[in-house]
Amino acid sequence: MDVIKLMKEEMQREAETTRKMLALVPMDKLDWQPHTKSMTLGTLAAHVAEINGWVPMTLFTEELDFSTGDYKPFSFSTQDELITFFEDNLREGLNALEGTNEEQLRENWTMRNGDIILSTEPKVVMLRHCFCQIVHHRAQLGVYLRLLDIPIPGSYGPSADDPNF
Repeated sequence: MDVIKLMKEEMQREAETTRKMLALVPMDKLDWQPHTKSMTLGTLAAHVAEINGWVPMTLFTEELDFSTGDYKPFSFSTQDELITFFEDNLREGLNALEGTNEEQLRENWTMRNGDIILSTEPKVVMLRHCFCQIVHHRAQLGVYLRLLDIPIPGSYGPSADDPNF
């Protein structure tokens, strides 16, 4: 079984749905949030668009330490900027998978915050975590769009907005 091939196929399949969702993000509502503890729509959309970019970080590093990171959230003001950012991260993720091997997928990768170890797992497990994060946050994005009365596309079948549903 070619795990890398399967992961690439999954990334490409999930990207189809993610593209459809990101294309619906209204630029005049980027500061909207459903609750004070929730991310803004713009922050959530940028996060969904960036997650495929975690693939090379996972494959080509040994850890992520939140206490030393210089993370800066992506800021955008147009649909084209958001989609381009997503496509760039997708391409980087797919290229990183192309440049790896299954032995490398078995190496451990650690997520920490200073001295606090949040997780140490084989890289293949962390990549699955990345894929799950895309689905999780994309679903969140769907709820945000629904609350804004924006019809949402189906993900794994039709949505309630599909006229043939």
